[in-house]
Amino acid sequence: MQTSLEEKLPNWFISLCEIVSTLSQLTMTKPFRLSLFALLFGCSIASARTSPNIILFLVDDMGLMDTSVPMLADQEGKPKRHPLNDWYRTPNMERLAKQGIRLSQFYAQSVCSPTRASIMTGQNSARHRITQFIAPEKRNNGPKGWRWEGLTQKDVTLPLLLRKQGYHTIFAGKAHFAPTGFEGEDPTKLGFDINIAGCSFGQPGSYYGEDGYGNLDPKRKKRAVPGLEKYHKTDVFLSEAITLEAKDAIDQSLKNQKPFFLYMSHYAVHSPFNSDPRFAANYKDSKKPKNAQAYATLIEGIDKSLGDLMDHVASKGEAENTLILFVGDNGSDAPLGPVHGYSSSVPLRGKKGTCYEGGMRVPFIAGWAKPGKKNTFPIARDSLHNDQIGTVMDLYSTILETAGVKNPSGHVVDGVSLLKQLSGRGNSDRPDHFMCHFPHSHRSSNFTAFRKGDWKLIYRYKGQTKYELYDLQKDPFETNNLAESESKKLKEMTKTMIARLEKEGALYPSEGDKELKPLLP
Repeated sequence: MQTSLEEKLPNWFISLCEIVSTLSQLTMTKPFRLSLFALLFGCSIASARTSPNIILFLVDDMGLMDTSVPMLADQEGKPKRHPLNDWYRTPNMERLAKQGIRLSQFYAQSVCSPTRASIMTGQNSARHRITQFIAPEKRNNGPKGWRWEGLTQKDVTLPLLLRKQGYHTIFAGKAHFAPTGFEGEDPTKLGFDINIAGCSFGQPGSYYGEDGYGNLDPKRKKRAVPGLEKYHKTDVFLSEAITLEAKDAIDQSLKNQKPFFLYMSHYAVHSPFNSDPRFAANYKDSKKPKNAQAYATLIEGIDKSLGDLMDHVASKGEAENTLILFVGDNGSDAPLGPVHGYSSSVPLRGKKGTCYEGGMRVPFIAGWAKPGKKNTFPIARDSLHNDQIGTVMDLYSTILETAGVKNPSGHVVDGVSLLKQLSGRGNSDRPDHFMCHFPHSHRSSNFTAFRKGDWKLIYRYKGQTKYELYDLQKDPFETNNLAESESKKLKEMTKTMIARLEKEGALYPSEGDKELKPLLP
């Protein structure tokens, strides 16, 4: 993708160049002007070398419990293990957690495309209006005006802002930003310098190199992963191929003496649940079904990818200058039981696509690839932060602050920087609410889930049961609906939710020509 010289230079350097241009009109000698410009150019190169590298490691369909790292806290706020933590094998997630911090109450949208748009823009789904997963070939059903066409070049996006600040921006893996034939299907149209295997769909045709990741299988060609031809007819698993290409892209950044932003966005662990042969033996003697064993191998494969990237930046001498943010894009889809019950995210209720905590709570781990003196800000080590929530909208502001980039004036964001929380402290300025607005049909249909403080309201726009109310402090696993017994709190929460929906410009479901706005109890 062609970019202008101005787009490649940091904003502050462009401003200083303008100062030099002004000074050159004064009575300076030519040698003095040349010396001043050389000094400023040298400062720009030094800044580019010292700006932190950033790896955003996003795992598709990975829920809070899909890891050997305990993400939930006990009554004293200490990590508490659950059976699923003993089922999965993720030593590199454990490694990152020991040298960094976990946020126990971290929220994403309940399906993938809304989360991915929130990361790119810093906005909640009700505001950016990409409220459903994007269908590659057609318009998904939903309210009139929902953005089924996805992100466009007109949007303010995270990689575009970073690129203007001098970052080399790399996309690797699942994109799912826009349908086929729309500009946003290509990540390089949204601010990335490099696109590795990203396209319009979210489900890969296959994880196996032997069948070209779907390209060599007529039955799977509709979802064939693009751009990895050199691995076709090999035994290289998809997660491994994407990781190898990402490492090469990092090397390109370092060769050009530019800081990099790597958006490492694995197709795993989305279906099809192809077993990764590198790890299958670790689960073959379990009593769990074959598809659950295969899912566990996919988890272990992305864990290896994380470790490989950590090792790679260390081998290049960049570990202390590389921030890693590890996160899932929605609740777990592990094939372990019923959708709305206690299954893939147990003890949390529900899974991907639902209005319950298991549908929107995701793992979040942040740390430097190596803690040390070169870290540009402190991150608490071996710590679990359970006092405040975090959200996927926060990633935008967190990464901009890390890179020293300002959000453009006029661009509204719903997240805040997590840097205070990453240090192990609280952030008194952060909002205590999260809202997942889903005016579509899916596993849970036509709902708004709204959390404020310890209380959570689920409002359904259709059906007999409109309200569910939970006190997550006393009932974190949503077993006791208090909508009838706590009528005052229910009304208060509904009013607050309605105000938030209006503030973000939400679109609502409809019946015929009638718009279904939320009603007070």
